[in-house]
Amino acid sequence: MSAALQLPVVWGSSAAQAEWQLRRTWAAAAASQPEADEAGPPVSLAFYRKHTESILRRYLYASMQVGRAPSILADPVGRGWASSRPIRTFEDAVIFVLDVERCLDRLDALDRQMLSRVILQEYTQAETAQLLGMSVRTISYKFPRALDRLTERLLETGLLVLPG
Repeated sequence: MSAALQLPVVWGSSAAQAEWQLRRTWAAAAASQPEADEAGPPVSLAFYRKHTESILRRYLYASMQVGRAPSILADPVGRGWASSRPIRTFEDAVIFVLDVERCLDRLDALDRQMLSRVILQEYTQAETAQLLGMSVRTISYKFPRALDRLTERLLETGLLVLPG
């Protein structure tokens, strides 16, 4: 038995050089226009990944209630978990499912497969890598980016609202 320390997957990522340049650009713009309204630094979407995951789980549950299998799943539906937030009427559930499907359709096929395997079917990233024929490192790099792209789509449509 190994005494090695096992750490959980890190959900945040950093592009230090690009982020530093954004902050420097923001600081220069703020210094040149002191009267302008303060927009603040760019918002990182890494914080909202768990919210996006819960929306996808809610989407799985709502699509089963509506009577249609999620279009993101190519295989039969596996293990699932539902959010505790109730959808009040059948029409609300249909609208929610269609809105999330529209956001998912704007992603590429690999992003949809990764999100489907890891979040909806609850495979680990290692199992997902094996199923998709990729390395675990590739999945651990691309999965958070796919989640961020979906978060952007959800923000654009208003399904996810940033506090502010």
